[in-house]
Amino acid sequence: MIRRARVTLASAAGSAYLVLLPVLVVFLAVSGTSNAAPLCAQLPGGAVGGGPGGGPMTGQHTWSAEQTGNAHTITTVTAQRRLPQRAAVIAVATAMQESKLRNLNYGDRDSLGLFQQRPSMGWGTPAQVRDPVYATNTFLDRLITVPNWQRIPLWQAADAVQRSCCPRAYAQWEPDAAMLVGRFWQGPDNPDPVLLPGLDSTASTGVTIAAHCGPGGSGITLAPGIGTQIPEGWSPPEDPRLRTVVTFALNQLGKPYVWGGTGPHGWDCSGLVMRAWAAGGVAIPRVTYDQVHTGTPVPGIAALQPGDLLFIPGSDGTPARPGHVGMALGHGLLVNAPQSGSPVRIESVESWSQQVTSIRRPG
Repeated sequence: MIRRARVTLASAAGSAYLVLLPVLVVFLAVSGTSNAAPLCAQLPGGAVGGGPGGGPMTGQHTWSAEQTGNAHTITTVTAQRRLPQRAAVIAVATAMQESKLRNLNYGDRDSLGLFQQRPSMGWGTPAQVRDPVYATNTFLDRLITVPNWQRIPLWQAADAVQRSCCPRAYAQWEPDAAMLVGRFWQGPDNPDPVLLPGLDSTASTGVTIAAHCGPGGSGITLAPGIGTQIPEGWSPPEDPRLRTVVTFALNQLGKPYVWGGTGPHGWDCSGLVMRAWAAGGVAIPRVTYDQVHTGTPVPGIAALQPGDLLFIPGSDGTPARPGHVGMALGHGLLVNAPQSGSPVRIESVESWSQQVTSIRRPG
């Protein structure tokens, strides 16, 4: 939301000063001079100041019970509306910038609540904009009207709703928002980003799609020692979108392999990577035969980045038409839905290295 720096004047004793004070206020209001730092000034650590409840982001944060409770509310409302997880990440990041995830009873001019929405600008009554459920729904109502909101950078989507004076400031909160949403997301699986909100991505389209990950699975003997637990020393990627993609996939660890499964309770290999990239706002095809042509090629395993897709023939494919896919996690690891009887798990890239026929980078 558009904000202006406000002038604060200290009161002083003396009747003569009190007489002159209104004149001084008028002068400052007209001239625009102020000793306060500009609202969008750079802060220590390279962050940008937010709304009345905002503050600098200087790395990892400890969020209070109040703040995490509000993040949980935003995430739950988004999931109940069957919107993609990406919508919750955008909404939580916006609330972090606007109010530091606090339901404020004050703000610039008449701005209030988690999103600092203004009753005078048609966001609702003061009581409504301070209701976290109402405020979240109103934010989402406007977000889903933004063209390509699932795929444009987070700060652009947030600013299209909020109309901020410093739109790029929203981007600084994306990693924290992605982690909190990943922690609280309990709703149904995300619909495809290419679908309109409210459409069921699992509904029949009248078209039969052959060749999901084959029922025979990866065809690789599973190595012990990694499995469904994140190894010590692993850390998520710094890039906000890749962090969202990887976090989604890791939240599925231990869920069963289901041929043709696209979640939320069971997955096949191509369904898992499709939904993970959907969480990051990127639409990729449904099946391995098409996924192997998505994005841009990666020259080899040495150039792998988190989120890259690794293709192998599997038990039902060929080098030219691979039947199995996994997703790189970084640190020499990948995640995949291997085969019937084996849940979503982490494996080493090395265990796949002799069979990888193609690597693609979506986005």
